Amino acid sequence: MSDLKKASRRKMSFGATVKAVLWGFFGVRKKKDYESDAAGLNPIHVVIAGVIGAIIFIVILITIVKLVVA
Repeated sequence: MSDLKKASRRKMSFGATVKAVLWGFFGVRKKKDYESDAAGLNPIHVVIAGVIGAIIFIVILITIVKLVVA
């Protein structure tokens, strides 16, 4: 449990987390950047950014499908 508390105190910004998550959705990361993110990102921010990113992705897909079908 103390590892989770230590990880949640990491100081990288939410913007840096969003950038890392977007690159993760795209599927392209440099090894150096991945290691830097893994050491510095707050896992709570990663989960929040991932959920928001997934919701935005689903909304975009639904919008595209509605436009194509209409």
